[in-house]
Amino acid sequence: MEKTIHQGRNVKRFREMLGIKQEGLALELGEDWNQRKISLLEQKEVIEDELLAEVAKVLKVPVEAIKNFDEEAAISIVSNSFHDESVAYVENYKCNFNPIDKIVELYEALVKSEKEKVELLQNLLNKK
Repeated sequence: MEKTIHQGRNVKRFREMLGIKQEGLALELGEDWNQRKISLLEQKEVIEDELLAEVAKVLKVPVEAIKNFDEEAAISIVSNSFHDESVAYVENYKCNFNPIDKIVELYEALVKSEKEKVELLQNLLNKK
């Protein structure tokens, strides 16, 4: 049994991932578009190639992404990639500096800047 990709649902997924409302997408597509028309578009299983290309351009995603995105396959890849939270944490977060050292460096730079300002103001006062 071959699974079909629901292109309208994929348009909705990409639109939502990008934080775009239906009204916003309609506005970008032109005057003859409105929220209701976007809603109907997102219900279509197959979208005409020309219209799909227009929508993909507005969403700034490749047409193939909308045509081929399979949420179940994506979930399967993610769930099979990480076995527990510690693996994700170790693999994706490798801090190679001490944050406290960075705070100290910033503080020292601010103190130095303030000392320079005070010296400059002292020099100006002494000239008067």
